[in-house]
Amino acid sequence: MSVVRTVLLLWVCVGGFVTTYGALVISRDTDGQDNPDRSRNLKKRSVSDVEIEVNSVRVECKVASRFAHTVMTTVARNNGNSSKEIFFEVELPKTAFITNFSMEIEGDTYVGEVKEKEKAKKQYEKAVSSGQTAGLVKASGRKMEKFAVSVNIAAQSNVTFTLTYEELLKRRLGKYEIMTRVKPKQLVQNFEIVADIYEPQGIAFLDAYGTFITNELLPLVEKTVNDKKAHVSFSPTLDQQRKCPDCDGTLIDGDFIIKYDVNRVESIGDIQIVNGYFVHYFAPMELPRVPKNVVFVIDISGSMSGRKMEQTRKALLTILSDLHEEDYFGLVLFDDEIVPWRPSLTKATEDNVTAAKEFVKTIEDRGTTNINDAILKAVEMLMTDAQQHLLPENGVSMVILLTDGQPTAGETDTVVIQENVLAAIDSNVSLFCLGFGYDLDYGFLDTMAKQNDGLARRIYEASDAAVQLQGFYEEVASPLLSDVRFRYPEDAVNSLTNSHFKQLFNGSEIVVAGQLMESDIDNFLIEVSAHGVDEYVIHGQASATEWDVMFPEQEYIFGEFTERLWAYLTIEQLLDKKEKGSPEERANATAEALYLSLKYSFVTPLTSMVVTKPENEENPDDVLIADKLTEEERAGPQSQGLLTGYHHPPAQYATFLKGAPGPQASLPDYFDESYPLVDGDPHFIIEIPEKNDALCFNIDDEPGTIMTLVRDPELGIVVNGETIGDKKVDPGSKVNTYFGQFGIVHEKLDIRLRVSTKEISVAQDSRMLKLQWSHTASVKGANMDLHVTKDHSLTVTLKDSVKFVIILHKVWKKHPYHQDYLGFYTLDSHLLSPSVHGLLGQFYHGVQFEVSDIYPGKDPDKPDATMFIKGNKLTVTRGWQRDFRKDVKNGEKVPCWFVHNNGTGLIDGSPQDYVVSSLI
Repeated sequence: MSVVRTVLLLWVCVGGFVTTYGALVISRDTDGQDNPDRSRNLKKRSVSDVEIEVNSVRVECKVASRFAHTVMTTVARNNGNSSKEIFFEVELPKTAFITNFSMEIEGDTYVGEVKEKEKAKKQYEKAVSSGQTAGLVKASGRKMEKFAVSVNIAAQSNVTFTLTYEELLKRRLGKYEIMTRVKPKQLVQNFEIVADIYEPQGIAFLDAYGTFITNELLPLVEKTVNDKKAHVSFSPTLDQQRKCPDCDGTLIDGDFIIKYDVNRVESIGDIQIVNGYFVHYFAPMELPRVPKNVVFVIDISGSMSGRKMEQTRKALLTILSDLHEEDYFGLVLFDDEIVPWRPSLTKATEDNVTAAKEFVKTIEDRGTTNINDAILKAVEMLMTDAQQHLLPENGVSMVILLTDGQPTAGETDTVVIQENVLAAIDSNVSLFCLGFGYDLDYGFLDTMAKQNDGLARRIYEASDAAVQLQGFYEEVASPLLSDVRFRYPEDAVNSLTNSHFKQLFNGSEIVVAGQLMESDIDNFLIEVSAHGVDEYVIHGQASATEWDVMFPEQEYIFGEFTERLWAYLTIEQLLDKKEKGSPEERANATAEALYLSLKYSFVTPLTSMVVTKPENEENPDDVLIADKLTEEERAGPQSQGLLTGYHHPPAQYATFLKGAPGPQASLPDYFDESYPLVDGDPHFIIEIPEKNDALCFNIDDEPGTIMTLVRDPELGIVVNGETIGDKKVDPGSKVNTYFGQFGIVHEKLDIRLRVSTKEISVAQDSRMLKLQWSHTASVKGANMDLHVTKDHSLTVTLKDSVKFVIILHKVWKKHPYHQDYLGFYTLDSHLLSPSVHGLLGQFYHGVQFEVSDIYPGKDPDKPDATMFIKGNKLTVTRGWQRDFRKDVKNGEKVPCWFVHNNGTGLIDGSPQDYVVSSLI
């Protein structure tokens, strides 16, 4: 039996159409054959010649009334003479819930079990502390989560991976979209994408295509649409997958996309009753749009400088052009001051729009960030104009906030700001919050939007940011109805999902679901009321839909889909409710969402899926965990002002930050490089993503010792750190030391930067600048950018070079022992030369090691092992260190192999070799 080594990652973010996404990536651990550049040039050979052979890849999606059930199955074989490692990766939509995962290895099947997240976490930590393999979840991309598993399979044996997820497709801009991202990285004997769509309303249109599909492959995209059913398939042969007749490179690398919509004839909407549950879809056609009263609240603080401000101006100019003449609009700019364009809203006449555009062209960035007063001013303008009857009575009122920072001026307590905004709006206005980039508190914006009948969306710092802003506005540009209420017979329905909606926008759809008290109900009466151009009230009735009559030849794969759709929708809405309401209401919503997640085996932010390999004499338990992250968790430390949250390959991440073209601008994979950091007493952590592991060591020294962390003689970059000790050390106790100062020098750019726990001093070209930790500030120059997040972190970006992040750990001033200290993190280390060295620098280009012979150590919870590294044989101990990027106060426990004796055998030379006499 081969040893299963599992690595599981889930990556998540926001943006774009609401769609279903999937991806398959099969990586090979065979003589570097996983290098995509090399694979393009390989000569044609038999698939059986490849040691890791992918026998089949099948993506099967079945959609019943917008509820999508997707199964991804991959079968791979190890044709070699020794065990090999295989990666199975799937990208799925952030709105989907994983419902099942299994691995079949050598005849044994290991199936996932959904558990409460805290219980799963304890099981994970127990496995890691025992030296066993485990997996955690990471976030990636604007729209997707990444599920990745690596396993070792024995020679001449197979492995089958099966992942299942479900979601309700949401209509946006008049269509539903299913997208499968496929990157098998090699030819696949049996490759197939199949989608079956069942829509009782009838299918209005359907299109299917692939970003990688050439004219030769286009005929392979088969589409059959028969009124209420559609079948789409794509299944190229081996030769059709080849990039050229005489090579092994594959054309299958990109997105396969299906777009469709359904017929809409009944004004009451479409109601389906199946197996005791009903679902009601409401998107009436040909309704006149309602005027909107909108105030755009735009952050012009210093952190919006440069491309952010340029993109914001560009987006606003387009948005203003798209206003309808019956709309009323206002502009409120804010930094630490609040600057309305005009004191009240203005009708969107041609002259007024032209004047507004001229004003927008003059917008420049400047001070700090007063979010509280800016929103309150916008709400005051709307309420005052409404009370004075200056706005259309049937208009839909909304505030659209765009900010890239946290509140740093005026009221800065986010809870108080939420309370102030909620009281001011008082259910009269919808609030939409757009968070620009990662240096903000997205959770604060998300909760505030949900509390006020709106939503939050992250705008990514990329070349298409202006398009993202325009795309969001387009979704809310045309309100059709407001205050939409659905009423069903009280004696016939229970467990109803949300039935009151603030507004309905053109191109979207409202979905309500519930349970029937009597499953054989004949007439189901419905009333829908709303405010539109005129008062809108409509009545209708529905009868149970017999799916076996409508689709007699199809024994549907989940005939209980209406029940699962109801559960999915209920969980989504409960997760929103747990962000608002009284403490009791939040607790109840959380408990109910957890109960339903466990009952229906959904991986949600409250649950995890655990896959455990049974224990035997050869192999201890191996544990992997799949999570569903919240948006705040996806952002990780970026929500606290850092840019180091996801362990990406730095080269790709740098491209992302600069704005890679097209769909590649989403956050990429991160398997390629180690990420050294130092934080604590002083704890050095060398992350090895490709092994899902880390090495760590401490340096024991005297306070006042100055050590070189990074030295690049080619680029002229040096980073030194000076240690400090505790205020007081008890007799006989260990002297704990931490970094209290860092000196950063770039000789070629003539930059000298000294960072202490008290202040930040910058010297360049004979000029001196001092920044305080007590204020958020941004300084941009030709050769260096600095960004200080108040009492939290400093990001240093050197021109065409590396980024450093320094974290401030603040301690209670009257603490009898401890004092403030600093942590040091690196980003874009690939931009340093091959000659870079130092306590951290020597690891920037990776390190190779092997661990074997795990055995009990002195501490029963911390086993020892033998490590082979740099030609040395070391005894190492499995332990934990703290990574403070996500939680500056408590840190996140990182499992690692601890190298004893000041890193002897891991670092080059001895610690004394890195000691210098001067910080700068």
